[in-house]
This record gives sequence, C-alpha cells and structure tokens, in this order.
Amino acid sequence: MAALCSAQQARQRLTSFVNPFIGTATLWDSTELGYKPTHRAWGAEVFPGASLPNSMVQVTPVTMWRSGSGYQYEDTVIYAFAHTSKGHWNLCYVPLIAVSGDVSPESYYSRFRHTNESASPGYYQVYLEKYGINAEVTATLRCAYHKYTYQKGGQKKILADLARSNEKVHEWKIEKSGDNAFSGYQKTGSSFYFYAVTNHRIKDIESLKDGNTEVRIVDFYDNKNPGDPLEMKVGFSYVSVENARRNLEQEMLNKNFDQVKSEAGNRWEQLLSKIQVSGGTADQKETFYSTLYRSFLWPILLSDANGQFRNAKGEVVNKGFRYYSDPSFWDDYRNKLILLGMLAPDVATDVIQSITDRGAIKGYMPTFFHGDHASVFVAGSYLRGIRGFDVKKAYRLLLNNAFVNGAGGRPYLKEYMERGWIAEMDIKDPKLETVAKAAVTKTQEYAYDDYATALLAKALGDEENYSKLMKRTGSYKRLFDPATQLMRGRLANGAWITPFNPEEPYYEYMYREANGWQSSFFAPHDPQGLIGLYPNKAAFEKKLDSLFTIPWKNYEAYNLTSFIGQYCHGNQPDHSAPYLYYFIGKQEKAQRILNKILNEFYRRGPERLAYAGMDDAGEMSSWYVLNALGLYTFSPADPEYLVTVPLFSKVVVDLNGTRFKILKKGNGEKISGLTYAGKKLPGYFIKHSQLLLGKELIITTDTFNKEHRQ
Repeated sequence: MAALCSAQQARQRLTSFVNPFIGTATLWDSTELGYKPTHRAWGAEVFPGASLPNSMVQVTPVTMWRSGSGYQYEDTVIYAFAHTSKGHWNLCYVPLIAVSGDVSPESYYSRFRHTNESASPGYYQVYLEKYGINAEVTATLRCAYHKYTYQKGGQKKILADLARSNEKVHEWKIEKSGDNAFSGYQKTGSSFYFYAVTNHRIKDIESLKDGNTEVRIVDFYDNKNPGDPLEMKVGFSYVSVENARRNLEQEMLNKNFDQVKSEAGNRWEQLLSKIQVSGGTADQKETFYSTLYRSFLWPILLSDANGQFRNAKGEVVNKGFRYYSDPSFWDDYRNKLILLGMLAPDVATDVIQSITDRGAIKGYMPTFFHGDHASVFVAGSYLRGIRGFDVKKAYRLLLNNAFVNGAGGRPYLKEYMERGWIAEMDIKDPKLETVAKAAVTKTQEYAYDDYATALLAKALGDEENYSKLMKRTGSYKRLFDPATQLMRGRLANGAWITPFNPEEPYYEYMYREANGWQSSFFAPHDPQGLIGLYPNKAAFEKKLDSLFTIPWKNYEAYNLTSFIGQYCHGNQPDHSAPYLYYFIGKQEKAQRILNKILNEFYRRGPERLAYAGMDDAGEMSSWYVLNALGLYTFSPADPEYLVTVPLFSKVVVDLNGTRFKILKKGNGEKISGLTYAGKKLPGYFIKHSQLLLGKELIITTDTFNKEHRQ
C-alpha cells in the first residue's frame, strides 16, 4: 500500500498538462487560414480565466469588449475581470478590477505582457503595468476570489464598470452593504446579482463620469500594513443579492486564496483523472488535457446553493435539481454532450432536466440556433443508460418539436412535413451574408433529428410515432442532385437553384455556415443510404476524395477557416465527413485525414495557441478528445462509438466507476484487428454497453501502403 501511495504521489498532476491559453490566439497566416485575410478571423474564442467544471462563474480578463469570450491573445490591455464567459460575443457580466491613484472612466485599462501572465485550471494571474498591481483570481462554483498585490503602494480601489458587458446593459446598481461589503446587480437579458466582501474597510463608493461613460470606484481605508494585498470575495446569483450572499457564505467566505485555488485545482484534477493516457508525446498530452478541460466549461450552472433558480417565466423556484443553461446544441450535440454524459452523467442528467423544465413552459424543447438537436442529446443519453430524468416528459416535448408547427419549434416544419423537404427562397445573386432559409441544411438536420426521436420512441414502446418518424429520415435524399452528385437547394416548384457553385460559402442561403461540398455528406443515421445515391462505391469514393482535394478558392468568411481541400475543420457542418471512408472499406483513408487534423489543426499560429476555428462551447475540443482516445460519436443518437486509431498507446477511461482500457498495437493508419474482452469485433463500432463491462479494447494497426495514398 505504501508503494502504491508513493506511486500516486509521484504521478504528475494532470492539471499541469493543461494550458488555458491554447485556443486564445487568432490565425492571420493565409496558409493556415486558407485565404488571405482582410479582417480578423474568428479564433477559438475561448477564455483563459478561472472556472470550475460547468460552474456559474468564469472570472476572466477582458481585453476587448464585444469580442468572443472577451479575451484575445494578440491584445495588449486589460479592462477588467468579467465573471461570465462562453465564447459567443455574449455574457462578460459584472466587470471589476483593482486600480490606484487618479482614474479616468475612458482610459482606466492597463497594459500587460504575456511574460507576466499565467494560468492553470481554476487560477489566473496577470501583472497590471499601469498600477503596479499583481492580480490573481480563482473561483468556486458560484463565487470569485480576487487578490491584488500593490507592488508600488498607492491607494487601494476597486473599479466597477457595470455599464458594460458583451451584451446591452439595461440597468445596473452598486451600493455599500457594510463596512467591508458592497453589492448590486447588472441587468442584460436577465439580472446577475453580486455580493462582495473585502479585507479592507470601505470608505465610500463614488461615481466617475466622462461624457456618456460612467464607472463606480470602491475606495478603501488604508490598513495599518500598506503591503497587505487587497482581497475581494464575490458571490453571484441569478435570483437575488441575498442568494449571492448565501452562496458566498457557503462556498468561500471562510477560506483563504490559496485554499480556494487548491480546491479548484483538485476539482479539475478529479475530472481530468477520469481519462488517463500513456505513450504519446508531451505535446500531445498537453493538447489532450487542455482540450478535455475546454470540453467541460459549458453549459453553465444557473441555480444557487439552496437550489433556487429563475425558470423560463422568471419565477423563483426550486425543483430539486441543479439548473443549467442550454447547451450550444447546433455545435456540440455531435460529441461534447456525449462526452459530458460519459464523464459527468450527473451533470448531463440535470442539463436534460433543465431543458425539459424550460420546454414544459414554452411547449417545445429548446432548439438553439439551427436544427432540433436536443433530440439527439436526450435520445443518446437515455440509450447510454442515463435515467435520472423524466424521459416521458422530455419525449412528449420532442414530439411537439417534430410534429407541432408553431413559434418555438422547428422553423418551416409544416413545409417539411407536407413536402418532405424545405424549399429555398428565390434570390438573385446571393451573397455570403444573404438571409434565407438554409433549406438544405434544415432538411438534412431535421431528418437526423427525426431519427433520434424515433430511437427514443422505439425505446419507449411508441411504435406508431417510431414508424412516422422513420419514414421522414430519408428526407435529405430529396435534395440530392444526381447531375452534380451534391446536395443542392430547390425552389418551391421543385427546380434546382441555378446558377449553382458548390464552392461558394453562405451563412444562411441553402446551407448553414457552409458550402455545397461541406454540406453534401451529412447523413450520420444513414451512411449506406447516402452512398446509395451514387452509381457505386467507387463513384462515392471519388466524390469524397474531391471534398479533401479541390482547393479552397480564397473565400473569406469569419467562421470558415482552416481547410483540407474543401473540408473545413474550423466549423462544424462537415465534421462527420472523414469517417465515411469506413463505409466503403477505406478506413485507412479516414485515419490519414484524422491524423492530419489531430497533429496540425489544434496548435496553430506562431505561438502554437490557435485552434483551426471556433471552439463553439467545447465542440472542437471534444472532437480532439474523442479522436485522440480512438472513439468517435459518428451518430451521437446511437449508443455506440466508431473506433479510430488513438494517439496514445494506452488509455484508461472511468465511466461512472467502471474503468475500461484502450490499447494500441502498432503505429499505422490501417486498423487490421479489433478485439474487446478477447473477442473480435464485427466491423468498427463498439457499443456503450460493451464499454460498461470494463474490459480491454485492443486496436491493432498496420502502416497504410504509400502507393495507395492520394
């Protein structure tokens, strides 16, 4: 036992492999972007600040307002520390920061250098040059801890810029609440309340104005020892100031900074330890654990320590579960939400209860941006054994989404049901920014959503709706143009959209954030049906090869970046395309592409801190995690995984207490053998129920013959 403890102590902490700055940089090089940029492309748009897994608080520096997460690596100034961040140009609530001396509301920000900046899971530090202040922050689930060490002396102050966030601020308030406390709120779409306690006595809170700009300054009395840091503990709540105070008292008030920082690191270590990898390079481990860390920052907690939250009506309720924000369904249903269920099933359960609660009030399950992918999340989670939610209630709402036309449900549902596909608007000379129906993408995605809901119908014994939904799962085929062998928009009269250039991207015309090439290979529920649209497998292979070989023609779009031919890894729509080689007996061709993405598309730019594109609440990160493991959610509604070649020679995964192993033999691209529990696997899929047996998956590989390479 002593030897075991010694070995565990000697093991390097997995949090030490996490670099929270990975993803914060932006690509500018045309060879990496795929075009010559005339403006800043969208990076991963992630934040480097302190947070816990799926917590309410993300305390992070703001270097530019209205810019993704609020932080961009190329920036040189820090405005404040915001306390919420996602990476979609929203949130960044309650900006607070320490200052000193005379302060201007227009220019209070401070320069900083990356050489005086550091971060680790649950911790962030930066030196504010303007004020000579070393700033450190850490967090609990619902609270932030600020520590400011004034290295040049000076009057200690906290600046609150509550008129700003990444959203429009409708109302705000800050007031003194005791000798060492102040409180208030900031109202955007909802109100975010705070209650702060400081280690220095508060003198007063003054208003500073410069034209239309107004900030508040919390001024403190000098302590007897001027070298004492200024420390501020802040509780937050979406319910009330009183709940913010209670959250602070329960989670942080009686702890010092180092204790909170250590507990935050331990919380992350516990989560990261659910996947342990051996082999691979130090660089691969850093990228792996950094992407695993990124995968668990969204959705965020909205309920308080006492269980209270504001529901979709704005009522304060307590339903006995933790209330979470909506996931970014269009982005992360593919992989992140399944990874969430694998490693944190209790959180996945409460996320489903949360979206069901919102759905019960509005009549429809939340849809988010595009598609109807709560269906995939609920079905996939239930079929993988997650049971701690009212599945019948959730299912009834999914049926509303699938069959009931109305505001809050699927757009153009009536047309989809009656025609069997969605027609595009007749628009002359469409542009990248043209606002239309994204009819091809909607038809494809509704077909898959119908499939997901059908799986749940079958599991619940509803054969009637199972049959109805399954008949609709082939809807995507009606938009396949045999002449171009691509998915193509059609007008209401059935005519194909003309002229048709499948290389030109659109945000919302025919396709959603994609072009015809990127959108033509989406049918994760029916890959054989998709292949069957072509004359034969050889014709399909040739077309799929073209996706990865026809050069990108310098089209510039904010969120379409980093290409392999026409394939865009910087955005989600075609992320399932490489795996289609599996279904025509060419698995090794898929792996060659996957290896290129794993090795070249997540550590880009001169600092090696840029992703190929937006992380989109963890989707890009989760793609890396699952493929590095050797398991991918090709059809996330199905309780199974497509086996790929992992980066590491050995992987141990803890599925809610059951540990299974993945062992790689050989370093080739071609899978020559697959066994689980000593038995050969038929094909390339392994079921979730098999992984729960806790056995060994052995992946044997051979080198792909070079003469077969493209």
